[in-house]
Amino acid sequence: MRSTPPQPEQWSNRALARLLLPLIGEQILTLTMGIADTIMVSGVGEFAVSGVSLVDSINSLIIMAFAALAAGGTVVVSQYLGRGDMKNASLAARQLMYAATGISLLLMLPILFIRRPILSLVFGSLSGDVMEAAAIYFLFTALSFPFLAIYNSTSAIYRAMSNSRVPMLIALLVNVLKIGGNVLFIFGLHMGTAGAGLSTLILRVAAAVILTAMLMSGRQKIVSLEGLFRIKLEFSMIRSILSVGIPSALENSMFYLGRLLTTRFIAAFGTAAIAANAISTIVNSICFMPGQAFGLALLTIVGQCVGRRDYNAARYYTKKIIKICYITLITLSITNLVFLEPIVSLFKLSPEAHAMAKSFLMVHSVTLGLFWPLSFGIPSALRAAGDATYCMIVATLTMYFIRISGAYILVFPLGAGPLGVWFAMGADFIARSFFYTMRWRKGKWQQKKVID
Repeated sequence: MRSTPPQPEQWSNRALARLLLPLIGEQILTLTMGIADTIMVSGVGEFAVSGVSLVDSINSLIIMAFAALAAGGTVVVSQYLGRGDMKNASLAARQLMYAATGISLLLMLPILFIRRPILSLVFGSLSGDVMEAAAIYFLFTALSFPFLAIYNSTSAIYRAMSNSRVPMLIALLVNVLKIGGNVLFIFGLHMGTAGAGLSTLILRVAAAVILTAMLMSGRQKIVSLEGLFRIKLEFSMIRSILSVGIPSALENSMFYLGRLLTTRFIAAFGTAAIAANAISTIVNSICFMPGQAFGLALLTIVGQCVGRRDYNAARYYTKKIIKICYITLITLSITNLVFLEPIVSLFKLSPEAHAMAKSFLMVHSVTLGLFWPLSFGIPSALRAAGDATYCMIVATLTMYFIRISGAYILVFPLGAGPLGVWFAMGADFIARSFFYTMRWRKGKWQQKKVID
C-alpha cells in the first residue's frame, strides 16, 4: 500500500536526527560498557576473564529480557502520547516501573542463593578459580538487576517522549565512571572480579536513581513519575505492556539460544574457527548498532502514530526510517568489504583464523546491507502497533528451521564448514524480510489493539 507524507509532517529531518543520533550513541556506549569489564579484568588472570565472560553470557539473556519489557513500555506510553492522553501516559509509565522492578526481583533472588548450581548447570564442571571468580561477579551483577531494569524502563519512557538525548548522556556518564570505578576497585584495591562487579552495581544504581529522580521531579511536562511510591497497580495497563514485552523477550531469548547452538557447530572445527567466529561476531555487533537504534526509533514514532490511529503516517515514517537504515547499513557493508583486510588484521589471528574471519565477514557484509533493515527494522514497527506475537512466531520458526537446521545441514552433511553457519544466518535474514514485509504490506497490524 502506497504511503504519502502526512500533513503537516510531525517528524522533520531535524527531529529525526535529534532522535536517531543519540540512540546510535547510546548503543555504542552500551557495547563499550559491556566490553570494559572483560578487558580490564584480563590483568587479573585468565581465570578472571573466563569467569566474567561466562557470567556475561547469562547476563546477556537477562539484559535482553529487560530491554524487551522496556520496549513494551515504550509502545504503550508512545501510543498514549500519540493520542494526546498525558495522564494515562504517566500512569502507564508508573506501571512499567512496577512491572520491571517486580520481574527483576524475581530473577535476582534465585541467583543470589543458587548461583553456583546455575553456573554448573549451564557450563558444566569449572575449575575452582574460574567458579569462584564467576560466582563473585554473578553476585554483584545479580544485585544490580533491579536497577538495570529501572534504568532501562526510565530510558524507555524518555524515548517514548521522543527524548533520546537524556538516556545517551546518562550512558556516557556511566561509561566514564565505570572505567574509573574499574581502575579503583580492580587495580587500586585489588578486588579482582569483585571489583568489576561492584563497579557495575554502583553505576547501575546511580543511573537508575538519576533518571528516576528526574522523572519524579515534576519538571517533565509530558510524562511524569510523580506519585511513583504511592503504589497503585493498574493490571490492564500492565497486561498491555506485557502483551508487547513478553513476546519480545521470548523472541530475544530464542534468538540468543539459537546463536549459542550455532556457535557449538563452529566449535567442532577447533580453536581457529572459534577465534574467527568470535572476532567476526564483535565486528558484526558493531555494525548492527545503528540498525538497533533505528528499531528503537520506530517503536516511538510508529507507536505515536498508531496511538492517534494515523496509519498513513505510520507507513510513511516506517518507510522513511527503513530507507535511512538501508543507506547507513549499505555504507557500513561497503566499508567492511573495502577495509576487510586491515579490520581483520587488528586482531592478530593465526593465518587460518584470519582467512576464516574474512570469509565470515564477507557473507555478513552482503546480508547486512541487503536484508537486515527489513528483517529487524520492520518488526520494530509491527511491535509498535501491537503485533509482537506475530514477530515472535516468525523469528522462532526462522531461527530453528532455517538458521539452526540450515546451518547444521550446510556445515556437516554438505561440508561447507564453519562458513555454513554464516550462510544460514543470511538465509534467516532473507526469510524474516519476506514474512515481515508481507505482514506490513497487508496491513493486518492495523487490526491490533494495545491500549483501550
